[in-house]
Amino acid sequence: MEKIQHLKIIDCEESLYLRPARMVFEQDGREKTWDLLKVHDSVGAVIFNISRQVLVFVRQFRPAVYYSMVPFEDVEYGKDIDTRKYPTSLGFTIELCAGIVDKDQSLAEIMKDEILEECGYSVPLEAIQKITSYRSGVGVAGSLQTVYYAEVTDSMKVSDGGGNRHEGEYIELVELDLPQAKALIYDETVPRPLALVFALTWFFNNKLKISQKL
Repeated sequence: MEKIQHLKIIDCEESLYLRPARMVFEQDGREKTWDLLKVHDSVGAVIFNISRQVLVFVRQFRPAVYYSMVPFEDVEYGKDIDTRKYPTSLGFTIELCAGIVDKDQSLAEIMKDEILEECGYSVPLEAIQKITSYRSGVGVAGSLQTVYYAEVTDSMKVSDGGGNRHEGEYIELVELDLPQAKALIYDETVPRPLALVFALTWFFNNKLKISQKL
């Protein structure tokens, strides 16, 4: 899982997942420019295993997070980054089970597939509850992310999960009990995206009234 080596930055001439662009526009009579990315919308879910009272997350290496941790002066295009100075552990995040919207399915159906693929739970479609949707990365992207909630049981577990290895996914499941998950909201030592912070806050405010107990 964590055996990552020979990391280097090279030019990106084309991509299946994002498209850089520059928008030129006029605002109050003044011409302005803004660099931006066109990216896929996405779905994510906070998953609560009610059999064991644990929340289920995924852990994986995020190159963008790792790259942001390395100063520009220590990156030479085409040359390996010094992983002794900047260990790859800097790029591992804890996240919601999630996926991009790139299939001709409803958002809930895509979420159902991602829960099965990444976490190994077969969840009925009607058990996947929409929380809300919002625009993420509005400074450069503005893609729509829709967040769901799903309760699972141990009996729904049909595989180990771990993502689609044929697509190069390497995903580790992380289970946290309720106090650990609540602490994660404010734990700045753990790289985690805003979607996870929001979803956990929603969960503890709406699904569990346990703040006095933890």
